[in-house]
Amino acid sequence: MRVRNIVLLLLAVGTILLAGCGAQTATKEHSGNFHIVTSFYPMYIDAINITRGVDGVTVTNMTKPQTGCLHDYQLTTEDMKTLEKADAFIVNGAGMESFLDKVIKAQKGLVVIDASRGIPLLEEKGEQNPHVWLSISKDIEQVKNIAAQLKEADPEHADAYEANAAAYLEKLTALKDEMHAALDGVPHKDIVTFHEAFPYFAEEFGLHIVGVIEREPGSEPTPEELEATIDQVNQLPVKVLFTEPQYSPSAAETIARETGAKIYELDPVVTGEATPEVADAYLAAMRKNMEVLKQALQ
Repeated sequence: MRVRNIVLLLLAVGTILLAGCGAQTATKEHSGNFHIVTSFYPMYIDAINITRGVDGVTVTNMTKPQTGCLHDYQLTTEDMKTLEKADAFIVNGAGMESFLDKVIKAQKGLVVIDASRGIPLLEEKGEQNPHVWLSISKDIEQVKNIAAQLKEADPEHADAYEANAAAYLEKLTALKDEMHAALDGVPHKDIVTFHEAFPYFAEEFGLHIVGVIEREPGSEPTPEELEATIDQVNQLPVKVLFTEPQYSPSAAETIARETGAKIYELDPVVTGEATPEVADAYLAAMRKNMEVLKQALQ
């Protein structure tokens, strides 16, 4: 009898332990929580539009609000801790995130979503230009890419992602039509930009970039480069320069003094607070760029 009681006790304990393990597994599998990290601001804007209102899905932007383009960005310990908690990492791709191989090596289970997958890229001197999102047509393709890959990574929320993406794509398409109506007919097409962020934008709207103030953003041009840009500006029928809010305009101001050119500002939409309230930040920034170009190129 004593042996029988011990056996029954062991069976009861085993049943409780199994039930406990089963409960933990069910909680993990059916919690519905899915955490997305984005590499920088343009990807964050796309992501929060695609995931808007989806229960259990959170989006965190990895880089700080003032980071800008990720040309020479170095991952921090804080970044790696952020990625450790991620289910998916949305990147621009096209070479923008030079640190991506390091992330993939360190976070082997992380799903990486490449927004530029399959999009034809512009090249200059054998290097691909990664500023894809500044063409509205290509940003539309990026939104489609992100939504499709999110649906694969998180099928539980696939219908919501698809519906949200469709709503945002309608806004982007309307913006594209509005900007083409405003810019296709401007009488002057030659522009000098601050750095090489705007070739996709120029391609979209038939503009011709005749010069770039700083090849490497944040580094002053050499005297030879400065002189070459001054010569280019002096040949323009309408002398205008375009700076960016993320960088010092000092080099542009030097060129303006030498040429009499007017300085305007174009925003590559790479900095801003990462909060759900900025869902329309891309639309607003591009409309502002449209108004600036309308004024500058008349």
